[in-house]
Amino acid sequence: MPTTTATEEAARQPREVSATRGDRARLTRTRIVDAARETFVTHGYRTASLRDVATAAGISHPGLLKHFATKDELLAAVVESFEAENETLFLQQVASEDPGALAYSLLAQRNATIPGYLPLFAALTGEASTRRHPAHERMRARYADLRDVSEAAMEEGILHDTVAPDRDPRGEAIRISAAWDGLQVLEQYLPDRVDLVGMLEEHESMLALPVGWREPSEPPPGAVAVAAPVPPLPDFSGDVWALGPEAGTDVSGYRVGRERRARIVADATALFAEEGYGDTSLREIAERVGVSKSTLLHHYASKEQLLRAVLAERDRGIQGRASFVPGNRAADELRALPRGAAENATDAPGLIEVYAVLSCEAVPADHPAHAYFAHRYVQTIDHFAALFQAAQADGDLPAHRDPEREAVWLVALWDGLQYQWLYDRAAVDVAAELSAHLADVLPVT
Repeated sequence: MPTTTATEEAARQPREVSATRGDRARLTRTRIVDAARETFVTHGYRTASLRDVATAAGISHPGLLKHFATKDELLAAVVESFEAENETLFLQQVASEDPGALAYSLLAQRNATIPGYLPLFAALTGEASTRRHPAHERMRARYADLRDVSEAAMEEGILHDTVAPDRDPRGEAIRISAAWDGLQVLEQYLPDRVDLVGMLEEHESMLALPVGWREPSEPPPGAVAVAAPVPPLPDFSGDVWALGPEAGTDVSGYRVGRERRARIVADATALFAEEGYGDTSLREIAERVGVSKSTLLHHYASKEQLLRAVLAERDRGIQGRASFVPGNRAADELRALPRGAAENATDAPGLIEVYAVLSCEAVPADHPAHAYFAHRYVQTIDHFAALFQAAQADGDLPAHRDPEREAVWLVALWDGLQYQWLYDRAAVDVAAELSAHLADVLPVT
């Protein structure tokens, strides 16, 4: 048996020590990333500090900095760990003995079992939509990859008859991934009303049907002579947050005061869209406006009061769009929705930005805007559900489609498309994708 000389032993020892140190370093990094997942979910990425993560990981702050010099680096590692796990599962599904099967609901079901995944990504989707966010480019690349992988999955589905041959693989890939994002956020606000996995499963099965499919025994769309009543738009002015003059731009008082309040709301809107509510201070808003903090507090006594004003003004801007024209039939009103989406993207991108950031940031129940968004989602879904019910009574919505389910999906799809548009405005046309979806749901002769 060969013997090891003292020289060989001495030469090998440093490598063994180095390997041991490397193993310890990898284990420590894994522990830090796991602690960061939980901390970012519990406190939010913007609010949590590296000291919070170090405490959760059971190491010192200087010890953490040896592995991750900035919080941005740590966030990237957390996102990467989630995505690596998803990619592995997706590839396993592609390589399975069920060719053409779509893996969206399977991935969603698996993600739901990972502690913290859904709240973190629900928040990150909107938070990182602003170009200045440290995860923006990584999330932008993630969406580009997801569109490509999903398109390939749709094409594979067409080859194996799990997706109808008349469906557009690229469009369907964009829409299902967008709805998935929107459903993740909605489920955090309305867990008793939104079933992410169940809705994705149902949508996957519907993709096997031709575009605009309806039962052969059903009358053609628009056959009902007397249209069902079209429900009115929801009135957000009665929202639980619309209390007192702080809920919007005050039109009372002197012109100078009115103009200053309007400027404060406009600049706060821009800052909330750029940095989020939690990371924006009243001092930063005052500096953007060009007034002292005490002057700002004269008009808005707290940041929460100013947040109410921003959200109320955002609702007024969206509801006052010139493109809205009431329809004689519910289906006509639903089909007209993409016109409003196109107008918003052209004329009011800032309103889309602040909505995306704040709706995702406010997912935690203790966020000051959580009740506002929960209430708004309920009203919006109820309104669309009533429209779809009326469209079904008119014969325009096929009998196999559930109005409640279609309302939830439409809200989720619209929000998700807006998120994707904020990451890549050249790759995603919100109005065109909404039109394609509604053409499938509300077929015309």
